Amino acid sequence: MTGFETKSVLCASTFGFHRMVYSDWGPRQAAETVVCVHGLTRNGRDFDFVAANLAQQGYRVICPDIVGRGRSENLAPGGVYGIPQYVADMTVLMAAEGLESVAWLGTSMGGLIGMAVAAMANSPIQSLMLNDVGPFIPKASLERIGDYVGIAWRFDSFDTALAHVKKAYEPFGLTREEDWVELAQNSLREETDPETGARSWVNNYDTRIADPFKDQEVGDIDLWLVWDTIVCPTWVIRGALSDLLLPDTAVEMQQRGPKASVIEVPNTGHAPALMDAQQAASVREWLTKTVGGPQ
Repeated sequence: MTGFETKSVLCASTFGFHRMVYSDWGPRQAAETVVCVHGLTRNGRDFDFVAANLAQQGYRVICPDIVGRGRSENLAPGGVYGIPQYVADMTVLMAAEGLESVAWLGTSMGGLIGMAVAAMANSPIQSLMLNDVGPFIPKASLERIGDYVGIAWRFDSFDTALAHVKKAYEPFGLTREEDWVELAQNSLREETDPETGARSWVNNYDTRIADPFKDQEVGDIDLWLVWDTIVCPTWVIRGALSDLLLPDTAVEMQQRGPKASVIEVPNTGHAPALMDAQQAASVREWLTKTVGGPQ
């Protein structure tokens, strides 16, 4: 696997500063840069497989851990986790790296951030790839997410944690044991009790990311006005069993706004893990079609 450099950028909220950490893959002087942004409870290491694949083809790939996740710092007390903060942080990252033109691959929440950025005037996004998310998210799906996000995990063995991850992320559609192990390693953080030396595995995110689900009544999310503003080429990956990106929504996404191309991943719900060769090849083919090759 092609390696990456771990970097960080200093971002700000109303209540203080925080560092956002990201993986920087591939040649720094590549003609094309792909920004990969993860889902709500995930982190940038989810893209290791597809990023290594693209880097080997000569693309530069940047995969951030959005604030409160993975290697990044948490928001200061009083800070609000939400799309406006994430857009601001990503703007800082792109400015720090001098990125004026990017392709964007976003899974779930990462796709919502990408839609918000792509809809802005003079957006740097030249090609938008959405992994199992669209401008309409039904209330039932948000309630399902609200039922588990923010619950503190603590397991006394990695095997127990792995079993839980397999159940929690069953819709990802993984079939290989080594992929489940990698996903679990990225989903959890190991802690050691300083007094007893006992080890435990806990959430690899700040449980306060769940606060928006607690602080307001959950309803459908309707972002069709945002969608209709997007003009860049747009491609959608849909898990065939997804309850978040409904079939009717995917059809409408092909008919209005940027008139997206859509593919479906069979036997998969929310969201395809992008951890197999066929899915990585599909990403690479779309990039070649829309932004050209990396040279």
